[in-house]
Amino acid sequence: MPRDLVIGNGSLLIAFDAHYRLADFYFPHVGMENHAAARFRFGVRVDGVHSWIEDTAWKKTLAYLRETLVTDVTCQNEELGIRLRCYDTVDSDANVYVRKIVVHNLGDAKREIKLFLHHDFGIYGHAVGDTAMYDPATRSLIHYKANRYFLINTDGGIAEYACGRSGLAGSEGTWRDAEDGTLSMTPIAQGAVDSTFAIPITLEPSASHTVTYWVCAGRKYGEVRDLDLRVENETAVKVLARTASYWYTWVNKPADDLRDLPEEIVELYRRSLLIIRTQCDNDGAIIAANDSDIQWGHNDNYSYMWTRDCAFVCDALDRAGFTEITRKFLDFAARVIKDEGYFLHKYNPDGSLASLWHPWVRGGKPQLPIQEDETALVIWLLARYYDRTRDLELVRTHYQRLVRTPADFLVSYRDEETGLPLPSFDIWEERQGVFTFTCATIVAALQAAAELANLFNDFERREKYQRAAGEIREAMKKHLWVDDENRFARGLVLEGDALQLDRTIDASCFAVFYFDVFPPESAWVEGTLAAIRARLWVQTEIGGVARYESDRYHKISDDTERVPGNPWVICTLWLAEHVIARARSVADLQSALDIVRWARAKAPASLVLPEQINPYDGTPLSVAPLTWSHAQLVSVVRGYLDALRQLRTADSVDNRIAVT
Repeated sequence: MPRDLVIGNGSLLIAFDAHYRLADFYFPHVGMENHAAARFRFGVRVDGVHSWIEDTAWKKTLAYLRETLVTDVTCQNEELGIRLRCYDTVDSDANVYVRKIVVHNLGDAKREIKLFLHHDFGIYGHAVGDTAMYDPATRSLIHYKANRYFLINTDGGIAEYACGRSGLAGSEGTWRDAEDGTLSMTPIAQGAVDSTFAIPITLEPSASHTVTYWVCAGRKYGEVRDLDLRVENETAVKVLARTASYWYTWVNKPADDLRDLPEEIVELYRRSLLIIRTQCDNDGAIIAANDSDIQWGHNDNYSYMWTRDCAFVCDALDRAGFTEITRKFLDFAARVIKDEGYFLHKYNPDGSLASLWHPWVRGGKPQLPIQEDETALVIWLLARYYDRTRDLELVRTHYQRLVRTPADFLVSYRDEETGLPLPSFDIWEERQGVFTFTCATIVAALQAAAELANLFNDFERREKYQRAAGEIREAMKKHLWVDDENRFARGLVLEGDALQLDRTIDASCFAVFYFDVFPPESAWVEGTLAAIRARLWVQTEIGGVARYESDRYHKISDDTERVPGNPWVICTLWLAEHVIARARSVADLQSALDIVRWARAKAPASLVLPEQINPYDGTPLSVAPLTWSHAQLVSVVRGYLDALRQLRTADSVDNRIAVT
């Protein structure tokens, strides 16, 4: 189930599902160590009737306070006559999760109400050897194992609680204990454990009452105890207000003029920036998605750092003025790149090598299990970062590891006969060969490396990189162009030891203009984009662009003529990038904004964008939020604004010349 809400501070990340159940609890890295063994339940008992928030009687709206990382959730149960207004955040300055709950009595009689808060931690990602205990010194519940402590508390301390076993030997958990309205007061449990505590409230007719609770995350008991005391001294309500103010200020840059955008697009743009920030670890990694429900393939997920995704995300953030995140990522990239000059498949948030499925051998012969675009795009990003910031010191620091060595690798890792790159894995990580997208990124990387070499009078390398980029561009025309269809092919795919032309229409071929390999209005580009629009646009009411013909990933439909694959947010927004690149008048730009509106219409109230969309009902598929989806949205909005202002200036100049 995709995540409807995410909150975090770069060390502590929390995500909620559509039922408003806390589903993911990452600490101390974004995307690394998910301590939620199962959903954390939230329940209410009124007049002897118990109900968990996921019950169908609850009508919920999950959103955020505007331009903040504070949730704004409404849960109403007409049968119970109760409405809850909840606000969640992660402290911007400390590893503390805070929830404020405003309970409204919708009835005309005095009510006795109990709130039940349940926590099912699986510390370090598994529930073996955990302890849940009541701590009398802090009047709190604590879950701990080794160097991970989670302290749970509420205003005035916890008075009614239960610690017990969870999902073990017939014990479903203490949440079952809550359903009769009275908790067992069991003070400790070990192994696979959970805990529940109650907050009693008495409400007069039509009255409301506010309670707060919080979870402190740390490595030692003393650390979480100090965090707990800090919340008590400041109050949880003030933590919420301070954090809301911080994020509002962060996302509203004073010099950022968005007046040319419709209000609903401004809202989505700023929400995208905030959601992207939750997926950025403070140590530099940017995680693809932190939706643990995916557990796809070989029991794995998206909580990793792909340098490809990071390059696109950082470039979008740079365009929006948030260059500090790119600096951290580039430092991270310099630490993890191989000394030989290439990146491997993907990495964990702490920089260690992640799981991978690209083999080190093929047909009994050694091979590099890489995707060359992941190396190329970091060089491309560094050059674009310098172009915007003129941060020469950072470029100088990383010139050897992130420019010279990888660019030299890309030049040498080519077929001597064709001039094309040697085979690697494609952007979608599904096949091996030589692909149009990969070639385009390498051309862009070598052009970028030549520009950066020029900064340091490294003229010999500048010439070498420019020459290699030109050779690859010409080889693309010769070997990847489908002349009878007037477009670029997906690429050359390895079949045995031979490369065979793969004519599949693939949305990733947008790269031929996006990375300045060919002009956006050239026949090389126009024919390719025309084929993408004609063949990959989903012919249902939902619309959108599929990745490629007959895409089977999370397949919904067998009607491949009308539904070549599920629509992807990034692929659809790539069409907007082409509209912007070839626009010659303000009127030409409007269809780009229409595509952004398409993305806005597919988002829930929280404005979280998924990877894919169901082609028939528009519901999210695969993971949500996908960081790249939000980054592509930001990129299109910035490109639209830049083009709009340039075209207006050009029109103004032309008008003055005409008058003169």
